[in-house]
Amino acid sequence: MADRPAKPDRETLLAELDALSATATSADGAVSLSVNTDGVLTRLRLTDAVSGMSPTEIADAVLRTYVEAQRESAKRTGQLLAPLGSGGYLMDRLRWRVQFEPEPVPVAAPAPAAPVAEPDGKVLKDRTSDTPAAEPPSGPVADDDWYAGGMRFDKAW
Repeated sequence: MADRPAKPDRETLLAELDALSATATSADGAVSLSVNTDGVLTRLRLTDAVSGMSPTEIADAVLRTYVEAQRESAKRTGQLLAPLGSGGYLMDRLRWRVQFEPEPVPVAAPAPAAPVAEPDGKVLKDRTSDTPAAEPPSGPVADDDWYAGGMRFDKAW
């Protein structure tokens, strides 16, 4: 019979899995993060380089760096668990994490244009000649007229 690798000691394996951490940094160095053996984010660092990025670009950099760290975590977790066998739900999930590719981020829409000036060159319109709005009531408005109308069958209710 062929020699099979010895199964690792349970306590040793659990300690190694607990200590496992994978770190990744984005190509431009703006994002650096770490994940644990489960792929859960444990550290996130953003450099000053993100100040020149749009929110969409920052989100994309964080997501792609996170996926890279999760892949590394899944590979290393799979290596630690390999002596136990390569079948089962857990190993399937690790293989999925290694192959996962996030959706591409859509290109950001251009910034809205500046307000259009009136023909006379003014951006704000003079509204002094407009009719004034109705005065609000000076105090609380009574509900008597509403309830005096009887039962309401309004669709909004």
